[in-house]
Amino acid sequence: MVSKKMEKELNKQLNAEMYSGYLYLAMAAYFEDFDLSGFANWMRVQAQEELSHSMRFYDYVVRRGAKVTLEAIEKPDFEWNSPVEVFDHVLSHEKVVTDLINDLVNLAIEENDHATNNFLQWFVAEQIEEEESAAAALNKVKMANEASNGMFLVDSEFASRVFTSNTSE
Repeated sequence: MVSKKMEKELNKQLNAEMYSGYLYLAMAAYFEDFDLSGFANWMRVQAQEELSHSMRFYDYVVRRGAKVTLEAIEKPDFEWNSPVEVFDHVLSHEKVVTDLINDLVNLAIEENDHATNNFLQWFVAEQIEEEESAAAALNKVKMANEASNGMFLVDSEFASRVFTSNTSE
């Protein structure tokens, strides 16, 4: 069993992960409008990952005998000025998610909730990967922006990204 405060915060994170998926779908749609299907694919994979993260929180809340509470998902941004701006947004968003996860870990430590702390350690490691991936993608897009055919090369590379479910415990 988790405390009512932890239940509330876990549900907030579940909803935040769903928002992340929604945000990345908006980014995918942005790239689809420019026929950059590789960029759109990168974002669709990112959206799938975030939705799988939300399901991980969902399952944990249920397993701990707490109540899942779904809230309305905020409308995400859907217009950007350039691919560089989109990926800059991705990196800054992932940093916000890292802060949210760290806040949850701090709460678990404060409440001596070892089970939740253990559960959250997967997300701590995952956020390191998420920030690295976002930073690497941003750097590629920045470099590609400087070359005449660079965006098309990066678009082709991003098209090969695939979703691999990592929700198993």
